[in-house]
Amino acid sequence: MTEVCSTCGLQKTLCVCGQIEKEQQKINVRTFRRRFGKIVTIVAGLENEKQAKELVKTLKRKLACGGTFKENEIELQGEHTKKVKQTLLEEGFNEKLIDA
Repeated sequence: MTEVCSTCGLQKTLCVCGQIEKEQQKINVRTFRRRFGKIVTIVAGLENEKQAKELVKTLKRKLACGGTFKENEIELQGEHTKKVKQTLLEEGFNEKLIDA
C-alpha cells in the first residue's frame, strides 16, 4: 500500500508540497557581531522546522563552519551571506524572496 500526503492527497513519491512551501517562504539573511567581535550569520524566516534542520546540516557541510538551529533561526559561525544565498538557491528557494 502506498503512502498518501495528508496535505495534497497525492502519493508521497509524487508530492510537491515541500517544493511549493520552499518557493513561498520569505527568508532573511543577515549578520551581526557577537561578544568578543565574533561575526554570526542568521537565516530567519524558515517555517518548517524539519526542513530547517536539514538545511542547517547542508549549510554547515558546504560552508565548513559551525552552526545551530534555535528559536526558528539558523545561526552560522562567520560571515557567509553570499554563500548562504547561493546555497538556498541551489536548494530550490525563490530568489526574489531571499533578502540578503
